[in-house]
Amino acid sequence: MDLVAFATHSVRRAMIGQVRAVFNDAARGEAPVVRQSDGLFGPDSVVWRVHGDVTTMMVGGVAALLLQMLHPAVLAGVWDHSKFRHDMLGRLRRTARFIALTSYGGRDEAEAAIARVRGIHHHVHGVLPDGTPYRADDPRLLAWVHVSEAVSFLDGWIRYAEPGMSRADQDRYFAEFAQVAEALGADPVPHSRAAATALIAEMRSELRHDERTREVARLLLEQPAPNLATKPFQAITFAAAIDLLPDWARRMHGRASPPLAAPALRLGTRGVAETLRWAFR
Repeated sequence: MDLVAFATHSVRRAMIGQVRAVFNDAARGEAPVVRQSDGLFGPDSVVWRVHGDVTTMMVGGVAALLLQMLHPAVLAGVWDHSKFRHDMLGRLRRTARFIALTSYGGRDEAEAAIARVRGIHHHVHGVLPDGTPYRADDPRLLAWVHVSEAVSFLDGWIRYAEPGMSRADQDRYFAEFAQVAEALGADPVPHSRAAATALIAEMRSELRHDERTREVARLLLEQPAPNLATKPFQAITFAAAIDLLPDWARRMHGRASPPLAAPALRLGTRGVAETLRWAFR
């Protein structure tokens, strides 16, 4: 191997190592999820295509969290039953691992991950500040969590990887990803882009933004990077996530415009995405 090839290989390995360290908790013995063709989906699925890109999934994942927390009952479940204040990275890792296992793991792995989450949801319940009871296994709340994720993941993919994605493939994505939401007990679950748009419009009247929302959003967006090497990547990811939000959601969060000029931000995010694709290719 010549010097240039060795240096290129070393840079790639270092980048892959940094990304894997963010998504997998070595202290808990976690290793990257290996793609299995006998899972819920497969190599020809749109889910495999969309969920396989590190940058777009990170941008979409943070945008999804910002959308989800606008529902008071979803936020209450995190506020009352989570250690997010002290372990935000751990919470993000667990969510990312669930998506990876259900997207790429074997059927047994995927079904076991879904069963674990259903078991956790069964014990998460309480009362909102206004006295309204809530349960994490409420099918409608699960539907909001799902549609927020599905729309954000897909919109991140379209913006930074496949701008010309056909409406047919977008609909296929919603129909495929619906399997996971339905297995978790969500209802209603959209099976198309139009159905997802309609569900979000229907649920907007239930959304709120208050002091709790501000606190959770602040802890999410101001959390320190895992290390110096990932700090620039995290900063641009969070800014791109805010930019990805619908205008009405940005206004609810008090962020009428993205932190950076949108064209420059999107150009920079696209550069990060292409660099990571090169590393993992």
